[in-house]
Amino acid sequence: MLAYITWNVDPELFSIGPLIIRWYGLLWVIGIWLAWKTQQKIYKNEKCPDSWVDSLFLYMVVGVIVGARLGHCFFYEWHLLPEPVKFLGMTFRYGNPYLTHPWELLYIWHGGLSSHGGAFGLLIAGYFLNKKVFKKGYIWIYDRLVIGICLCGACIRLGNLMNSEIYGNPTTLPWGFIFVRNGETQPMHPTQIYEMLYCLVTFAIVWWMYWKKQAYKISGLIFGVFLICIFGTRFLLEFIKLDQEAFEANLFLNMGQILSLPFIVWGIWLLVRARKIAAGMPERLSSNNPENRKG
Repeated sequence: MLAYITWNVDPELFSIGPLIIRWYGLLWVIGIWLAWKTQQKIYKNEKCPDSWVDSLFLYMVVGVIVGARLGHCFFYEWHLLPEPVKFLGMTFRYGNPYLTHPWELLYIWHGGLSSHGGAFGLLIAGYFLNKKVFKKGYIWIYDRLVIGICLCGACIRLGNLMNSEIYGNPTTLPWGFIFVRNGETQPMHPTQIYEMLYCLVTFAIVWWMYWKKQAYKISGLIFGVFLICIFGTRFLLEFIKLDQEAFEANLFLNMGQILSLPFIVWGIWLLVRARKIAAGMPERLSSNNPENRKG
């Protein structure tokens, strides 16, 4: 029986002269395309203007990429200072290079994208999208958008696997991966695969909620389930993941868990709110309603 998997995949798919195509970048593109296709189907179902999908695509792509980059730089790039710095009576042992060299934020070829940063970027983009284009309500956007985000997230985690990055602690389980390119000599938890799977499971749940239960008629219900499923499992999975940066070793919870907590709390609040909304409109989701038996 296989005791472990040796993983030594080249992160570069191919190159043409100076142009290098990496698995990670390609999977980002595929993920965004899949998210866009789900929104096309959903918006068509609700008879929304065709131009809305294009506007959504523009706002969200900019939001997620800028947010993911800034999130990595400011959430994870904290390093121990050669000498502690005292300021306003406080002692700082860690510093962030982008605070003094902000132009390096543009050095995307150095790598570094944060899923939590991408989430914050999407939320900010959604605010402006609703204000300037949709005007249907902030939560209305995300009750639909998160369905596609699940697929995009799964693709990104597969990209992390192809990069041999963001994996877990040593394991004796038979599906442990030895990440040769990183110099590992013992099997580690392939947490990229775990995260890809919980994205796909969450996709199945919210897709079913939308098409079979018409849960989008209760504001925040789908979005709340998404937040709890994605960030709740992310929080738990961090217990078996290696810290991404050295400074996290001194934290009670690592950065991924700290950033996940607000989203989990928001998800719980949305479900409580959705339950109150549903209590005031039971006929909308009644199994006796012929409209809800479509599809």
